[in-house]
Amino acid sequence: MSALGRFAVVLVRPDSPENIGLAARGMANTGFTDLRIVGLDRLEAPAWRTAIHAESIIEGARFFPSLGEALADRELVLGSTARVRHDFPLVPLDEAAGRIGEYPATARIGLVFGNERTGLTQDEIGLANVRFHIPQAGRQPSYNLGVAVTLTLHAVAFRGAHPPALRRDLPLDHAAQAEAGRRFRDMLDSLGFMHDTNRAFIEEKVQDIFFRMALTAKDRDIILAMFRKALEGPREKRPRPPKKAKELP
Repeated sequence: MSALGRFAVVLVRPDSPENIGLAARGMANTGFTDLRIVGLDRLEAPAWRTAIHAESIIEGARFFPSLGEALADRELVLGSTARVRHDFPLVPLDEAAGRIGEYPATARIGLVFGNERTGLTQDEIGLANVRFHIPQAGRQPSYNLGVAVTLTLHAVAFRGAHPPALRRDLPLDHAAQAEAGRRFRDMLDSLGFMHDTNRAFIEEKVQDIFFRMALTAKDRDIILAMFRKALEGPREKRPRPPKKAKELP
């Protein structure tokens, strides 16, 4: 089973066949294939008209009389809703996508979306392990079903694919990195770590490690300071003078 093959997209009582086609198109765009539809037993022609390049997903859709049956083989269920219950937190889409990573990579997951007008009923949303909402601007009405599915699947499929650049310190230039490696090798040699039989191997490995680290000036100074201390040997511990006993008043 592929990484995305363990996901099922479940549409509950959708009104518009066009929206079903758009949801299928969103699935094709993001790599999902398992489409399940609750409350219908067949699809109308408009679903094919909007499922551009996603005909195989529409043709492979499975139909279920109830949400419970559609989710019977799922181990984790995420439900999309705007309904708020004080005893069950509603998390934003990004956090919901992150929750998936808390479970084994073999977990079978259902992503559930309700009717365009009425959403999921209280009983239906009660089947979700994680309830999420898709953030939107101010007083806008809810997203179109096809858009909501596509946004959710994109967040799940590509979360972490392009992490933001880390704000690292600027590394030393190449020559300075090489010089740091040379100084480090000299220290290892002084410690007796290198000898004729391993010298070439150690020198190559140290150079490789230092370049892969892309050392900053701070990194270099800390590493070399630690090894200078090692060369100096442990400091002689001076005995502490005994504490004077407190005189009784």
